[in-house]
Amino acid sequence: MRRIQAGSALSAFGLGFTVPYLYVYVAQVRDLGAATAGIVLAVFAMAALVVLPFSGRTIDRRGPVPVLLVASVVAAFGAVGMGFASSVPAAVAAAALLGAGTAVLQPALATMIVWCSTPVGRTRAFAMQFFLQNLGLGIGGLIGGLLVDTSKPGSFILLFSIEAAMFLVLGAVVGTVRMPGSPALRDARPAEGGKGGGLRALLGHKAMVQLCVLGFVLFFACYGQFESGLAAYGTEAAGIEPSALGMALAANTAVIVAAQFLVLKFVERRKRTRVIGAVGLIWTVAWLIAGYAGLGNGSQAMATAAFVSTYALFGLGEAMLSPTVAPLVADLAPESMVGQYNSAFALVKQLALAVGPAVGGPMGAALHGPYIVTFVLFSLGITFLAVRLGKQLTPEQNQPSLAVKPSKVVARHEPVREAASA
Repeated sequence: MRRIQAGSALSAFGLGFTVPYLYVYVAQVRDLGAATAGIVLAVFAMAALVVLPFSGRTIDRRGPVPVLLVASVVAAFGAVGMGFASSVPAAVAAAALLGAGTAVLQPALATMIVWCSTPVGRTRAFAMQFFLQNLGLGIGGLIGGLLVDTSKPGSFILLFSIEAAMFLVLGAVVGTVRMPGSPALRDARPAEGGKGGGLRALLGHKAMVQLCVLGFVLFFACYGQFESGLAAYGTEAAGIEPSALGMALAANTAVIVAAQFLVLKFVERRKRTRVIGAVGLIWTVAWLIAGYAGLGNGSQAMATAAFVSTYALFGLGEAMLSPTVAPLVADLAPESMVGQYNSAFALVKQLALAVGPAVGGPMGAALHGPYIVTFVLFSLGITFLAVRLGKQLTPEQNQPSLAVKPSKVVARHEPVREAASA
């Protein structure tokens, strides 16, 4: 497990070097224009949507380690190709490789964590992964910002080379892991994948379908707005300076890093769906504070503080979700379909991240009031969907700690009867 977590953190560290600067690199450093940069970002997202439907079945048939090794090599080639891309076809091809490789890494790593953890310990394992990935992204972005120079394409070649090296290190580290079986809670998972298996079985699993709907709303209302709709709303409606956006993102990461393990103690003793429902209420407050920042009559300093607080509250919700949602996907999956369930949920996340900016961006820039009202309702919808999902889960799926409650039988001491002598 330590090797899996270390590899996951290193890959996030590599991504942090380049993700914040991809648009600037293509549009300005390589002088390919804003339109090409948009196409490259779209291809990056679309490549993930293309490969994820097929990756889950391959993970279940071949195992997560071979799939992760291939994905890490593909992502490394994509990163190197992007570093040397000086034409539109080269940039698009590199984006396709990078997007496909990084997309498959996520369900492969999730499946490895499932197979190497007990159902009760899975909560902490996914919390640790989320913590290390955010820490890696933050540190990588910070160091990348110190190295990058838009007047020197060579500095970006260095960044993408470091990213490629981190993908290869991920493959080397995780490739040495010997995978055990996938432990499950008794009666928590269905034993068979259902008639026909594959997609038909997944769509016939009511609890998983409801979790996917809930996941789409979660990612659409949070991650899908960070760098698009919410940023546009902050600058247009609230008059936030671009530097304040960086402060807000830093506050988001800081809250995740500081609160993750404090929140974990709270989460482990409560039903998962109640925790998710609480996240919906926290994010409702966050969106109301964002509304005050843009629609209120306070000072610029108050608006900036409110906007930063919005991102911080989002971070608190993210810290509560990381040990909740991903382990629940694992506990819902039949033994033979863990990879397919992880890939399906990753696909839902990717769809939300694609649709979120397309919807939220224009609304955040021009329809300020309706934008806030829309996402307040989406956040309340998270709470509603979480409560509804709870009715579909077994007690152990909703609260794994119930499976390890100590017995209430008290041992009684009885005197030892000596055998009668002959």
